[in-house]
Amino acid sequence: MPIDLSYRPEVSELAVTTTKFIAEHVLPVEERFAGDITAAGGDDCRRELNAEARKAGIFAPHAPEEFGGLGLSMSDRVPVFEAAGASTFGPVALHIGAPDEGNIHMLAHVADDRQRHEYLAPLAAGDVRSAFAMTEPSPGAGADPNALSTIAARVDGGWRINGRKRFITGADGAGFFIIMARTSGDPGDRGGATMFLAPGTAPGITIDRHVHTVDKSMIGGHCEMTFTDVFVPDEDVLGAVDEGYRYAQVRLGPARMTHVMRWMGSAVRAHEVALRYVDERQGFGGRLGDLGMIQQMVADNEIDLAAARSLLVRACWELDQGSNASDATSIAKTFGAEAFSRVADRAIQMCGGLGVSEDLPLARLANELRPFRIYDGPSEVHRWAIAKRAVGRARKARDERTTA
Repeated sequence: MPIDLSYRPEVSELAVTTTKFIAEHVLPVEERFAGDITAAGGDDCRRELNAEARKAGIFAPHAPEEFGGLGLSMSDRVPVFEAAGASTFGPVALHIGAPDEGNIHMLAHVADDRQRHEYLAPLAAGDVRSAFAMTEPSPGAGADPNALSTIAARVDGGWRINGRKRFITGADGAGFFIIMARTSGDPGDRGGATMFLAPGTAPGITIDRHVHTVDKSMIGGHCEMTFTDVFVPDEDVLGAVDEGYRYAQVRLGPARMTHVMRWMGSAVRAHEVALRYVDERQGFGGRLGDLGMIQQMVADNEIDLAAARSLLVRACWELDQGSNASDATSIAKTFGAEAFSRVADRAIQMCGGLGVSEDLPLARLANELRPFRIYDGPSEVHRWAIAKRAVGRARKARDERTTA
């Protein structure tokens, strides 16, 4: 069976258009505000960039066509999202940033017709933003979702939600929330979670504070929140009761891969900045790019980027085949997150003093890339899951040999 790694002409053209758009319309804004989306104007900046992306025909390339998007498959998103990720503001501009991109994907697969009209349609159009409220302060859910402690209790006509959440990306200014809450069992139990849809203006939803992190490009910040007697009617339960973790997998695997795509663009940009520098900078009797130690760092960057891209392409292919691609997405996410930080660190080293200065974007890009080793599951948790599945396969094979 032949393997075709080429993209359809229209996808390649979309990636080229995106690259040009980022260079002309987005990078100047990012540079002007040193990569801080809040300083750039937050939602006002987003709306301006969204309008330019619409004119260019590249807005919401992932969203379903019936809601105005381009309906790209996971595989076809790879070159387009990478091109957008060259700027830390690029995902905001194309409306493909977290958490909206993942929420659009999940709503398209899980929401009923009314929910798609009320929540997905305005989100896909960029009229509102959204947030996915799952992570909690200790001892609640974090890397271990089974520790979920936010409670949804049955009341007449719906549910009352009480609990605290932390690191809720995009919460400030979100038009609505997807809230993960426990509807059965106790914290630590497997299962028993349900997803609920709630408008951002619903009584009882409070943003307590912004948790300030090293990354500055995600609009709406990373917030700590309290949900106090938040009423959600039955019609705003997303999917079936007690099936929240199963539906979350619809979102999490693809969202990990789109994170890899976007941050791949930032890592490639860091590498290209360093390449230009070492090709021009004179020292020790010639160009730095001709020195063996510099060439090793260049080669290691090339290897890390090529390997990350290959793992990403494989995982997206599996997702497009209808697989949950648990191993492939965990492997691509873990390798990519660590590889991109290595690439940025080497790029800084190659550029010497300028690398840690604000004259170049490298230190800023490194700060944006570092959290990826934690966001969407720490590397250690993914390694644990990969190993657990591998040992399980070996144990199953042993049992089958024993009983054969």
